[in-house]
Amino acid sequence: MNYKYFPHTEADIRHMLERIGVNSLDDLYADVPESIILKKDYDLPSSMSETEVRDFFRKLGDKNQSLTIFAGGGAYDHYAPSVIPQLISRSEFLTAYTPYQPEISQGTLQYIFEFQSMISELTGLACTNASMYDGTTAAAEAMLMAVAAGKKKNRVLISETVQPNTLEVVRTYAKFHGVQLDVIPAQDGVTDKAAMEQKLEAGDVAGVIVCSPNKYGIIEDFTGFADAIHAKKGLFIIQADPSALAVLKSPAEWGADIACGDGQTLGMPLNYGGPYVGYLSCTKDLVRKLPGRIVGATKDVDGKRAFVLTLQAREQHIRREKANSNICSNQSLMALYVTIYMALMGKQGLREVNELSYSGAHYLHDGLIATGKFEELYDRPFLKEFTLRSLLPTEAVQQKLLDNGIFGGIEVEEGCLSFCVTEKRTKEEIDQLIAIIKEM
Repeated sequence: MNYKYFPHTEADIRHMLERIGVNSLDDLYADVPESIILKKDYDLPSSMSETEVRDFFRKLGDKNQSLTIFAGGGAYDHYAPSVIPQLISRSEFLTAYTPYQPEISQGTLQYIFEFQSMISELTGLACTNASMYDGTTAAAEAMLMAVAAGKKKNRVLISETVQPNTLEVVRTYAKFHGVQLDVIPAQDGVTDKAAMEQKLEAGDVAGVIVCSPNKYGIIEDFTGFADAIHAKKGLFIIQADPSALAVLKSPAEWGADIACGDGQTLGMPLNYGGPYVGYLSCTKDLVRKLPGRIVGATKDVDGKRAFVLTLQAREQHIRREKANSNICSNQSLMALYVTIYMALMGKQGLREVNELSYSGAHYLHDGLIATGKFEELYDRPFLKEFTLRSLLPTEAVQQKLLDNGIFGGIEVEEGCLSFCVTEKRTKEEIDQLIAIIKEM
């Protein structure tokens, strides 16, 4: 029997059947129960021309509702220069695989090296790996790094103010790695420092994970955190929005040992939840505990600058049960995306992104308070995202906004809604949202 898209000839098939000791293709599947064998033609639609296929998917796409986004919660609607998808769509990027052979992978190795360098500049920490799957798993890997570095310490503290999805992923990793995870309660919208210090007194804490801006959008003050944690021989871990680090105090300036987060804020489209790209940075002392891989710069036999994979733990491949982490891969294409974004935007561009977001968010914040339908939840500094207590039913607010083509108002806790404004939102859009609330 000939199949249109199979390259095998009758002779090829006969040779393979003889090799495995069966007489026909029917004999090959003799063990399959007769009751589950399909005995009719496949129910497939008839073929379409290219024009018909394009029309089909255009009509399918038209069913999606395009909304104006005033929501954050760990994923943000930032502007991305149109050149980025054009560049990352080049075949040498889309089809590239793990660059084990440096002599044919210099392009891939170089952009990963540039990604590492740029993230290290934002975090202020000496070392960054080639990227992680996303920000939540990066936080979980940071936890495992702390436990590995702490040797006999098996307890990690995590702030209640981290994003809920981060907390859940870290909990999952902790459960299946036998790590004791203890949540630090929030006080007035931020990590309770006194509660953290009390938990540190036991002396068995390998690391502490905090977040800024946190789930309420608040910029937390970590003054004294590093000293308290280091005094008990623990590691200080900060999960941070890399875009915000262009204007906020860096993890290194706070005295952090490890920084992690999601690069989605560096121009990556929301895209129904992914793919995203996580980052993980650390001090030089912890570089051998860093999971995944690192690209390093060196010189070739002619003395020219070259790039190679370096410092990847062999346990991740040949003694997996002994490894601190079994992450062997990275989000290379997405790392390239944010590298191009950072290169295009530059320091001034990233600063402008945050300045515009800050101005818009504070304008919306004050406008919502002025409607009399919202009140302050926590009077603390924020950048582009904030949370207010709603004096209206939260579901009614969310539905009213959706009815008017706006996605916003994430319920962070009962009766409290968070809003986010990025540089993409115009004054007219913000005024429209405020007007809708006024009418309720």
